[in-house]
Amino acid sequence: MSARHPDTPASGRKADVLFDIRTVIGGLFAVYGVVCLVWGLVSFTDADRAKTGGVNLNLWTGIGMLLLAAVFVGWTLLRPLHPAESTADADQATAGEDA
Repeated sequence: MSARHPDTPASGRKADVLFDIRTVIGGLFAVYGVVCLVWGLVSFTDADRAKTGGVNLNLWTGIGMLLLAAVFVGWTLLRPLHPAESTADADQATAGEDA
């Protein structure tokens, strides 16, 4: 159970999650994954089939990118970064040991 830092507003936590690099990377993979997935669903021609040996690369790449995006976003949600809390907890622990 983690204590909330008194100086950290709730909107700051949302901003921490929103601008976490894992969220940004996950969002980019999600956007490109959707584009590849849709492209693979609507434009797999016989010429493409001949080039790739029958494998719809756009479709499978899109699925892979969406799975990777889910991993990044899940990682962010399951293990959020709160540097203000970590620093405050470490400071309190150090102060408690010194006293």
